[in-house]
Amino acid sequence: MTSPDPDGLLAEQLLRLTRRVHRIQKRHLQQHDLGITPAQSRLLRTLAHYGEPPRMADLAESLEVVPRAVTTLVDALETSGRVRRVPDPTNRRVIRIELTDDGRRALDELRGARRAAAREILAPLTEEQRTALGGLLDTLVGAAVPEQGHRC
Repeated sequence: MTSPDPDGLLAEQLLRLTRRVHRIQKRHLQQHDLGITPAQSRLLRTLAHYGEPPRMADLAESLEVVPRAVTTLVDALETSGRVRRVPDPTNRRVIRIELTDDGRRALDELRGARRAAAREILAPLTEEQRTALGGLLDTLVGAAVPEQGHRC
């Protein structure tokens, strides 16, 4: 007879939870019909955390992707009017990326969709359980991702 595998059970529960969270978030985002991919959404959220428009290389580092991936995302977001490329005021060879008013509005809608999804996901929990979950998630996220300056 084999003993139960608590880590295997947790792994299965985490997998089911991430699938459920993804499904619910996707549904809420589709209701807003913004035409923004999850990767574009992540770039917009990251961009919003900078005090001044970052360089493409800064975004690539923050997102932990290759610069070419950022170029593709920025191209699509620029085409839709959500970001724009602007020259660096001190070095004309450097291009920075800034949010447009449309980009800020899209971020607000994305935040609203994420909050609505979170309300649905967390509905079965008491306040005490939510607080405990928040602490556990902070621990897991902190352990999994090394702290960097512009993390979202």
